[in-house]
Amino acid sequence: MDEQQPPSSLKNLGPKGDAWLAEIGVHTVADLKRLGPVEVYRRLKAARPRQVNLMALYAMVAGLMGLHVNDLPPDLKDQLRQEATG
Repeated sequence: MDEQQPPSSLKNLGPKGDAWLAEIGVHTVADLKRLGPVEVYRRLKAARPRQVNLMALYAMVAGLMGLHVNDLPPDLKDQLRQEATG
């Protein structure tokens, strides 16, 4: 995976996600990895509170893992939710 690609190069993420991520300074997969999906989720949620939900966090994590979002283990989703909202 070329880390200089846009986040939409990951599974589960698309062009709309690229636009929203660009608004908070995340332009590449490397940016997403550097900040970490939980921090990126927090920034997205602050910037777009009505549009962003936990599914965005799950999609980013699953994408970085090369998984479809539906294949993310429930215990990992619980852990991520606690990190993001705690």
